Amino acid sequence: MIIRKIAPSPEAVPDQLPRHIAIIMDGNRRWARERGLPLVEGYRRGIISLREATTACSDLGIEYLTVYGFSTENWKRDDAELSVLFDLCCAFARNELAGLIRENVRVRIIGHPEALPPAARRALADLVEKTAANTGTVLNLAVNYSARSELGDAARALARDVAAGSLDPESIDENTIGSYLHTHDLPDPDLLIRPGGEARLSNFLLYQVAYTELWMTDVYWPDFTRETLALAVADFGRRARRFGGA
Repeated sequence: MIIRKIAPSPEAVPDQLPRHIAIIMDGNRRWARERGLPLVEGYRRGIISLREATTACSDLGIEYLTVYGFSTENWKRDDAELSVLFDLCCAFARNELAGLIRENVRVRIIGHPEALPPAARRALADLVEKTAANTGTVLNLAVNYSARSELGDAARALARDVAAGSLDPESIDENTIGSYLHTHDLPDPDLLIRPGGEARLSNFLLYQVAYTELWMTDVYWPDFTRETLALAVADFGRRARRFGGA
């Protein structure tokens, strides 16, 4: 897996654009620690980066942006950090709403947000409701999400339908499985971006990224800008996608 280094300036955006970009927003905590700042400052700066990435996608005409907001594994963090994350979730919903409406961005959620504390759950539901009529870029927030949990949900639903007689097991193919995933109404990501210097998928969209182009950088998420995204999109535009063909 190749880590793409960031050049000093973005290249021109190519004609070939991804319809769907996925981002693992990594490096918030390391960014704060290396600067001697509280962890909350890394997360706050990460929200600014999310705003920039969303605006850039909207400006470029990218149809879907899926970001890894909170994984099921994040529950292992200490209570103080979790409290910060949930408070910032509420602040994000409150402070970003006007901008999302102005940019015509529609917010949707995948995962299991019902397990979040009530205030965070209400804040996200409000964001989804108030942007539902928007027709531009879809900002898809993966909240309390893991790909293995998603695949478990799909397997149980498939098993129930087979047991009920509404699904022939011999008819199950990859399209059938995809229709039972949380992203059933979205195209698979064309491009997955991971800032922060790590080169792994971290239990994110494992089924959906089978043929997704990967672009990784050592830039931490709080330092990720629209110019960084433009570099990733430009690199995507130079790639020949064969989907397993010759």
